[in-house]
Amino acid sequence: MTVRTIEAKTLLAGHKTPDSWFGIKYTLNLYRGCQHHCIYCDSRSECYGIADFDGEVLVKANAVELLDRELRSKRVKGYVSTGAMNDPYMPVERRLGLTRRVLGVLAARRFPVHVMTKSDLVLRDLDLLGEIEAACGGVTPGAVVSITITCADDALARQLEPAAPPPSARFAAIAELAAHGICAGVLLMPVLPFIEDDPENIRQVVTRAHAAGARHVIPSW
Repeated sequence: MTVRTIEAKTLLAGHKTPDSWFGIKYTLNLYRGCQHHCIYCDSRSECYGIADFDGEVLVKANAVELLDRELRSKRVKGYVSTGAMNDPYMPVERRLGLTRRVLGVLAARRFPVHVMTKSDLVLRDLDLLGEIEAACGGVTPGAVVSITITCADDALARQLEPAAPPPSARFAAIAELAAHGICAGVLLMPVLPFIEDDPENIRQVVTRAHAAGARHVIPSW
């Protein structure tokens, strides 16, 4: 899979009405394409216009500078979300640290954040998530991490999400986040028909999420 840099013109997308789950006001994506190769990912749909979603990752090299400039112009603060179109903690992030630098900007500008990921690499940035939590004293919680877990079985997950960390590592990440006072939970989505929709799988995901200290489980088809 190739990785190359691009210069983005804008970064933040605003929402007139914050979403009903977490009050997300702004969204951003630091990459185009994703290295996790999940078989069910709808981000590769033609409607998004990403030509080679599974073969190339485009890195928004100027994301940090863009974000700082765009946040300065925002009169209304609100949750900034990342992870909707691709994973902010895909393997290339370990080397580039782009998500980490963006979290630093959010902490400095006192904007709350909601991170969505399938990777336990998010634990690398516990310090910055804690800084955001402390900086956003008027917003509770200041930092939210939602980890996608669609099945409890590591072997099945390897077939569905071949390049993502196994569910066992993700449950452990939730436990570590919760132990450090970060609001963490599970995105149980999508639930694949005839593969993941049996009651036992759903029961296992919810039970293990609760045991790990998850504050929420959000299911969707």
